[in-house]
Amino acid sequence: MSPWALACFLLLCGPAAVRMIGAAGLAGALPRNTVPCNDDSITLFRVDGVWNYSSMLLREDLGLLLLGAREAVYGLDLRNISRKTAEVQWAVTQDKQAECTDKGKTLMDCWNYIRILHVLKDGRMYVCGTNAFSPTCGYMTYEGGRLSLLSTMEDGKGICPYDPYQRYSSLMVDGALYSATTLNFLGSEPLLLRSLTTALRTEFQAMWLNEPQFVSMVEVPESVGNVEGDDDKVYLFFSEIAVEYDFSSKLAVSRVARVCKKDKGGQRILQKKWTSFLKARLDCPVLESSLPFLVQDVFLWRASDWRNSVFYAVFTPQSASVDLSAVCAYSVTAVGDVFSKGKFKTPVTVETSHTKWVMYSGELPVPRPGACIDNTAKQMGIMTTLDLPDKVLQFVQTQPLMDPAVEPLSGRPLLVKRGAAFTRIVVDRVTALDGQNYTVMFVGTDNGFVQKAVNYDGEMVIIEEMQLFHQPVPIEILRLSVATGQLYAGSSHGAAQVSLSVCGRYRSCLDCVLARDPYCAWNLAEGRCTALPHLQSLQTRNLIQSVKDADASTCPIPETMEPENMTFTTGMSIKLPCQQGSKRAAVHWLKDDQPLNPSDEDYVHEDSLLILRTSAATAGRYECRSVESAKGRKYTATVAVYKLLLNETVNEGKDVKPLPPQPKPRTTGHDLLPLQVPLVALAVTLAVLLAWNLYRGHLCLPGCRRTQESAGSPSSPGQTNPEAAEVSEITLLPNRNINNNHFSVTFAGGMDTTASPRDKRCSVPLQYIDDESEI
Repeated sequence: MSPWALACFLLLCGPAAVRMIGAAGLAGALPRNTVPCNDDSITLFRVDGVWNYSSMLLREDLGLLLLGAREAVYGLDLRNISRKTAEVQWAVTQDKQAECTDKGKTLMDCWNYIRILHVLKDGRMYVCGTNAFSPTCGYMTYEGGRLSLLSTMEDGKGICPYDPYQRYSSLMVDGALYSATTLNFLGSEPLLLRSLTTALRTEFQAMWLNEPQFVSMVEVPESVGNVEGDDDKVYLFFSEIAVEYDFSSKLAVSRVARVCKKDKGGQRILQKKWTSFLKARLDCPVLESSLPFLVQDVFLWRASDWRNSVFYAVFTPQSASVDLSAVCAYSVTAVGDVFSKGKFKTPVTVETSHTKWVMYSGELPVPRPGACIDNTAKQMGIMTTLDLPDKVLQFVQTQPLMDPAVEPLSGRPLLVKRGAAFTRIVVDRVTALDGQNYTVMFVGTDNGFVQKAVNYDGEMVIIEEMQLFHQPVPIEILRLSVATGQLYAGSSHGAAQVSLSVCGRYRSCLDCVLARDPYCAWNLAEGRCTALPHLQSLQTRNLIQSVKDADASTCPIPETMEPENMTFTTGMSIKLPCQQGSKRAAVHWLKDDQPLNPSDEDYVHEDSLLILRTSAATAGRYECRSVESAKGRKYTATVAVYKLLLNETVNEGKDVKPLPPQPKPRTTGHDLLPLQVPLVALAVTLAVLLAWNLYRGHLCLPGCRRTQESAGSPSSPGQTNPEAAEVSEITLLPNRNINNNHFSVTFAGGMDTTASPRDKRCSVPLQYIDDESEI
């Protein structure tokens, strides 16, 4: 669908279209739980004074995570990244930095930012840095527990970006380095380059690359098991300004391009240029905006047969008026069919001298333009791309754009979420207790969170969101290690590590099952939620899991919770804490087994019951229940039980916990009535005195002059009644973090302090979580 047609469709059917995405993606977009950044399961790494941890290389063979930052590369323990085992410094020289600033760049731009880290066949690492807008590459080794940067350096132009903040992509395949960046200082010559072997690049033409923002590159081994003798492909994902639409302003679209690994360029035309470069529009139809969403990151989930592999991509809007993000999935086979079987677009000049792009309806030259050299081409005597006819090369040189867009699986996004924009994605496939495989997506956001989401036959469930960094910084890189079962993230402020499955967060069988986490199951023998072992060695009779149906009816009935006895005196205020089972649960309070309805004296808070004024009738048994709905069923769990006893009725020797000293109840309007009359009289007196002094000239309004008669000053009015001073209310509450026993002190004036220094590690307040959860 063209943008104009889409705009017209939204104009006529906008409300209905918006409702379409509501059912598809937004229904399950509320995370069930939020994990704060000070959680024990999150491991951080950061060096003071070092920034931009934006390149990563997993060396599972060495047990290392290579982390590239500003002017340094760190070797971290893959299982605990807080342990630094090695490092190497790569600082820019003062001459290079001075040359960079002389060209108009800021000092912040003129450092050496490590942007590229790849492993070579011989075990060495290939590393590139911006080097003060003079890209440079070199070789790095790891021997004897030490990282060493070899003295031999190479020009990194066209391989590494000049600008440390510019989007780029690179991929090392069979000793060849594929890089998508710019070739010049100004960033005006974008290209897809292959280096370290036979060098090839794209043409500097708008119909090839038009102001692109490069995102990701992936290699697909399409030659494996291919009866047609096809070649392996390298796919490039990016966004660019569309050339095929006649808009008054620039319209950006998402693209996927691909080249053949054995491409050697043309003989006379397209010498040292790609002969297999084709591109197509990538569609992710989020229908709340007439403008297409733009791709931000792509992850390839690899199946044992490459034909069953799937691309997962995150998209964000190009309009600031839309705050949705989306995840779309694409079949590798469907993407390949667009290039091998689709139509071509061709530019046509019309009378107004504008260039229109229309579907090419003429006869295609043979072999098919942009195709890899397969068995059919070899039967024609075309053994390499150097043998391709000029007619074929001329066609692909001027018409690299395919006509059909690549559509997502099921024709719609897997996930649509409002709030913080998505930035990165990685995907894992998990075999659950029912024997089925489920796709788990870890999606980074621009405020330092990672969403853990699963799609159950079209039903999207966000199991939890994890705040990885103290600051609301974008997740710039995500890596997943199946070998260690860990997720690694990088940002401008540091790197983070978290396990793919932290089943210990679920404290009860009900909580474990309703989380619908395919990594976890409730172990009846051990009485705790544990990671699901391999099915080959699984004793299923002692495990409970129901990820698809969310059926917790087989959970054992929990033991009756003993009440916590507390004493009180009349006239005080009491706050009884109650931690919700999940963000999707509702809290219900009962008093003496009867539902408690909020009244003037009792107020049900989100995480507590606040009793403003106690009386003799306050005494009784209070029970807090968490009620969560899942798949049409409601599950109730008792979270807290209190027994409040009036102080005068407590017998000696009982195990009773006295309440902490409570402040006097707040002053009401009736209590202030004796003070209101003298205050009104005082106000009238002051008004009369003010008018008299203005009349006599003792006081002067702005712009007037005092006369000589206005000597002296009015006497000071009397002091206000000290009894009218507001009384601060202080209550001691348990901290929301169930992993510790610290208490916080809440003041009525709005100030909140926390007795736990660990809680202060998070400088990001929870409003970021609330904003992200508003669906």
